[in-house]
Amino acid sequence: MRIVTTWQGLEPLDRGASVAMGNFDGLHVGHQSVIAQAAAAGRPGGAPLGVITFEPHPREVFAPDAPPFRLMNRAARAHRMEKLGVERLYELPFSKDLAAMTPEGFVDDVLVGGLGVAHVVVGADFHFGKGRAGDAQTLVDLGHARGFGVTIARLVQAAGEEVSSTAIRRALTEGRPRDAHRMLGHWHRIEGAVLHGDKRGRDLGFPTANMAIAGLHPPHFGVYAVKADVLTGPHAGSYLGAASLGVRPMFGVNTPNLETYLFDFSGDLYGAEMSVALVEYLRPEMTFDGLDGLIAQMNADCARARDVLAAV
Repeated sequence: MRIVTTWQGLEPLDRGASVAMGNFDGLHVGHQSVIAQAAAAGRPGGAPLGVITFEPHPREVFAPDAPPFRLMNRAARAHRMEKLGVERLYELPFSKDLAAMTPEGFVDDVLVGGLGVAHVVVGADFHFGKGRAGDAQTLVDLGHARGFGVTIARLVQAAGEEVSSTAIRRALTEGRPRDAHRMLGHWHRIEGAVLHGDKRGRDLGFPTANMAIAGLHPPHFGVYAVKADVLTGPHAGSYLGAASLGVRPMFGVNTPNLETYLFDFSGDLYGAEMSVALVEYLRPEMTFDGLDGLIAQMNADCARARDVLAAV
């Protein structure tokens, strides 16, 4: 997959794609449907499958002080896009200047003049241009006039509920990762580099891989049964484990992070890239009278996590 970060001066091989367009935070089943329709639309003419998204997310530009909301960081989204068969990922630089373009200007300058799109697929709730003046039907009309096709993808439902990034955030906030999985079509994952921590887990007999969650929507704090993929380094592979997500109240006030204990693993993961999938919420964060109580609870957590994961 080629990642393109501009719409200007592109090489010929990066133009002419059949694209899905949107923010695609979480890449849930609705997003996957939009991408699949873009693939189908481009297939007869041999157009590569592309996705147009924006970086940073528009909300980060217009509400920089808002609480973290993203379900995926930039790298995690790209990894998932590649698994879906996307050949060109257009991460267009979002700014207030781009947002100030009229719908006609965006189509003419970006979609036609820059990317030379063959076909565009958007969700039924898509808006674009200054003041969100353009909607999906506006894009259909402009595409017809400018010579490219447009498909409006219907919104997807799961178990009678409209699938959206907002609904997924709510499920994660409430400690319901399986409900999030149903809407995502995959486990919710936190990806990033393994960082050096306080090494308390190692001293307690539970060495953990520590990862930051800064900039991401925080799921409900507590302990989870997890599936983990080590993406880089000599220990690359898939593992099962238990993870603590939160501020570690037993040890004072701390920055929220994710600490993952991998079952039956021995090795150094510092600096490796990891992807940790939240499978089931086991319990909230707790404090204990002493380390013996904490260790006993960690043993119980791991035993329960093994049982949960054996049935998944």
